[in-house]
Amino acid sequence: MSIRIEQRPGAVRLSVRVQPRASRSEVVGEHDGALKVRLAAPPVEGEANRELVRFLAKLLHVAPSRVSVVSGETGRSKVVQVEGLAVADVERALGL
Repeated sequence: MSIRIEQRPGAVRLSVRVQPRASRSEVVGEHDGALKVRLAAPPVEGEANRELVRFLAKLLHVAPSRVSVVSGETGRSKVVQVEGLAVADVERALGL
């Protein structure tokens, strides 16, 4: 898997491709350099984004307040920022 993960001052940003309305939230691999995630939430009124933040926070062992969608709020391709982690921390948590 070759997922785009970028180090920023005090944070990392990663590309994520979401598939809403799945039976459960799970990482299913890589799609065009982005982490592909199925979400157990519909893409209405920000529900899928909230589920993505909750799911990634749990996966990366950080508080949900440290995870935010910085671009792509209304699309399937998103950029997510995680405060307080390094690229190596994210790669380790994702098993890369």
